[in-house]
Amino acid sequence: MFAHNAFAKNAFAKNAFVKNTLLLALLSGLSLPLQADPLTVYGKINVTAQNSDEGEGSFSELKSNASRFGLKGDYALDGELTLVYQLEWEVDPSDEANEKNIKARDQFIGIKGSFGTIKAGRNDTALKLSQGKMDLFNDYEADIKTLWRGENRMSNSLAYVSPSFNGFSLQVSHVMEDSAKGQDGQSVALMYGDDGLKDSAIFASIAMDNDISGYDTSRAFVQTKLAGFKLGAGVQQQEPVAGGAKDDGWLANVAYPIEKYELKAQFQTLEEHEGYSLGADYKLGKDTKLFAWYSSFDFDNKADSDYLAIGLEHKF
Repeated sequence: MFAHNAFAKNAFAKNAFVKNTLLLALLSGLSLPLQADPLTVYGKINVTAQNSDEGEGSFSELKSNASRFGLKGDYALDGELTLVYQLEWEVDPSDEANEKNIKARDQFIGIKGSFGTIKAGRNDTALKLSQGKMDLFNDYEADIKTLWRGENRMSNSLAYVSPSFNGFSLQVSHVMEDSAKGQDGQSVALMYGDDGLKDSAIFASIAMDNDISGYDTSRAFVQTKLAGFKLGAGVQQQEPVAGGAKDDGWLANVAYPIEKYELKAQFQTLEEHEGYSLGADYKLGKDTKLFAWYSSFDFDNKADSDYLAIGLEHKF
């Protein structure tokens, strides 16, 4: 009996040791690639508590603003080539906990070399990327897509990004029709400078869509710093491919940092539609900020809308 108990205890100890060893090995195997260059895990959580009025009375809501996580990396290949990839998903920590909670964003595989970068998959179009960091209220209610067409992320697309030549770079998107009755679309953008305005005094771009999501669109942006202010302006023209009137709009914004704060304002139009936003960000840390904003839209063809929000963002 004693020998049996001793054997059982010894077997249990060995089994526990094996399990712990396997668990440690598994965790080590998972953690090591995350620290290596070929794989980076990243993301952000951005949530606002806001009061919204879209014409039928005001209501309170908790809203996720393009919160996301993803994997990206690059691998050295032969011939001075590099394989690049990205898999990114949008998540909504404020809403339903089911399949609607996760939505695909940019996801691609590509090759990078002295010629530039070629990517295949689901990509933001060249015209969308041409805005750089111009939109001071990106992903919020006052995102420029509220009034303007062209903020497209397209499946079945090939994207090319050129190397920088004296500050200039070219981006081209080709969207495949994916059906016998479809029509290929193209998006092209020429950009100059650093969109963060750290390596250049000015950022400027001009871009055009041909038959992307049913629209032909062209836009231009310019942004610079003056006496501590960050000033930006843009213009856009859009026209339905199936026929219809051309719509023109313009945008102007300003941002001003004060220690840990950044104050900002933006005004945007499209024909008779217009909207403005006022906001302030406060840095709580390198990757974390507290913010508040107010946005108001005056639409010509539907009820006006107003939003007041306070939120928190953390990037990782």
